[in-house]
Amino acid sequence: METFAEEPQQCTLQDENLDFWTFIRKESLKSIKTIENMLQNLGLSKNEIQVYLYLALYKERKASEISKALNLHRTNTYQILRDLEKKSLVSSTLEKPLKFIATPFEKAIDVLIETKKLMLQKLEEKKENLIHMWLSLPKPRIEGQQKEVFQILEGEEQITLKVTDAIQSAQRELCVFASESDLPLLYNSGIISKLEKFSNIEIKLLTIDSPKSRFFVEKARLQNKRYTLAKTERIPTFILIDQRHLFLVIKQSLEKNGKKAAYQKISALWTNYEAFIQALGALFAELWYNENTKCAGR
Repeated sequence: METFAEEPQQCTLQDENLDFWTFIRKESLKSIKTIENMLQNLGLSKNEIQVYLYLALYKERKASEISKALNLHRTNTYQILRDLEKKSLVSSTLEKPLKFIATPFEKAIDVLIETKKLMLQKLEEKKENLIHMWLSLPKPRIEGQQKEVFQILEGEEQITLKVTDAIQSAQRELCVFASESDLPLLYNSGIISKLEKFSNIEIKLLTIDSPKSRFFVEKARLQNKRYTLAKTERIPTFILIDQRHLFLVIKQSLEKNGKKAAYQKISALWTNYEAFIQALGALFAELWYNENTKCAGR
């Protein structure tokens, strides 16, 4: 009796973003999407990504073959290929008809990253001149007090940048209440290490008393560190700076197939709203001086 090994499951794709992937394993779809997103973040357009990946996959192709495979207009295809050549991602042969070859993927990534670095370096060099030009522009006179505003920050990177910027302006006091789950984020993002450099302002770090919290708190070279034994599971992480800035961390559990996923989407609320800041300041003071709170190291 003959037995046949089951072939890996494949699927035909008609997705508009993956037109040239005619047959592909289902488990590879996520990897392809990640690659496309990365190339887009490095400055390539969707059509440039399709043309490059098609060439990277099929090694060598004529413009007519690329145009037909990706359902692109011939003139548009040539323009995309020329743009990719300028970016050192594609080269052409000397034979006729002309054929195009993709730069190896590993080398292409290096090229795109270096290009991005050079662009950022040039912008950094022009920064002072741009600021000077902006300050020299005539501006209308606007009278009135500073407005109280709210801003939502999405993702760890945006939160870290905004918190770091606010920390630099601190003059008197900085209070941090960190939940057990967010303490590693504050440590690994470099926020705590930045707090360690301040010697002229009072910094208070408060967190729940647990082995995990102790591990990170003991690493932090801060003078005022305390653990609370109070029930604070429902209190989110927040940072108060000079009673002028408030950062409140917000986490949203994502669902997959009706079930809560382990990954949580992280965002934060920043505000200078006085009543909100006073309320969180009172909560911090109550926890800090509570009889169930003890100094770290005791």
